[in-house]
Amino acid sequence: MPPKPRFLASLLLACAAVAAQAGPGLHRLQTIAVPGQALRSFDIGYADAGLYAWADRSNRSVDLIDARSLRFLGRIDGFAGARSGGQGGPNGVLLIDGKQVWAGDGGSLLRVADLASRRIVATIATGGRKRVDELAYDARDHLVIAANNADRPPFVSFISTQPPYRVVARLELPRATQGLEQPLWDARTGLVYLAIPELDGVAARGGIAVIDPRTARQTALHEVARCMPAGLALGPDGKLLVGCSDDAVAAGFAAISLLLDPGTGRTLQTYRQVGGSDEVWYDAAGGRFLLGAAANPGGPVLGVIDARSGRWLRNLPSGRSAHSVAADPVRGRVFMPLAAGDAACPHGCVAAFGD
Repeated sequence: MPPKPRFLASLLLACAAVAAQAGPGLHRLQTIAVPGQALRSFDIGYADAGLYAWADRSNRSVDLIDARSLRFLGRIDGFAGARSGGQGGPNGVLLIDGKQVWAGDGGSLLRVADLASRRIVATIATGGRKRVDELAYDARDHLVIAANNADRPPFVSFISTQPPYRVVARLELPRATQGLEQPLWDARTGLVYLAIPELDGVAARGGIAVIDPRTARQTALHEVARCMPAGLALGPDGKLLVGCSDDAVAAGFAAISLLLDPGTGRTLQTYRQVGGSDEVWYDAAGGRFLLGAAANPGGPVLGVIDARSGRWLRNLPSGRSAHSVAADPVRGRVFMPLAAGDAACPHGCVAAFGD
């Protein structure tokens, strides 16, 4: 006997619900060619207001891609490029108010560029000797939080986004014996979370520092074991995704990711399906966490987690050295630079994913 129409309708609705939870539409749309030198060294990316900006050390630039048309728009030149000894750049990247790009550079310098002219308009010295690495933007207090990860001890600077871009405070973190990774500002609490891969010289001990940007003081430290945290992202309910790094995999720890309560530091969920990540991102358009898991066992992947339910959804193959990821908050287009030598783009490119 053939199934009844009502049964078929119910079955189709159930299948559609499962498919929606699994995010089946997310797939690679295309690869975007990167002109200039072959792409061998790159770092963090940032997406906002229809624009994707990322740190292209091979071409000593911040490169710009239109998130709508998926076209390479151009670049902002004038950075250190790929250098050893903690002196390379650009590194961390921010877009602010659709008008400026901020990027960390070698020589303890932070560059401010005008998007309209695509020129560097200000250079800020943070007072260290090594590079300025990753960045966060505190929109309440109009501060950029910049990490000097390679100095000893490493430190974070708090810089006004109003000209003349003064460094208003500095916080040293002497317990961070393998540098610093991603800082992240929380609009709900006004606090900054900072990934610390290693504490007190013990690789199995890492942490998330909690910092009040108004006082430039650390107010708490949530320790995490066998993770060596790198990327951080906040979901819609305030839960914190922690990307356990490629360094953790190299140290012999399991490739995992963690979901934390940032208020208490309690681990809410451990994901064993994806790990070895650098940058992680909350995709507001798709309601999902994204992980640039370049050191995931079996090969580099774009990890996808449902940020609402907390369920791991899938790993999509990415490409060579694909440790950087960002998504446009309007269309949910996802961008990952791929190093030269990848089969899809031997010169190096940016892979674009979407629904």
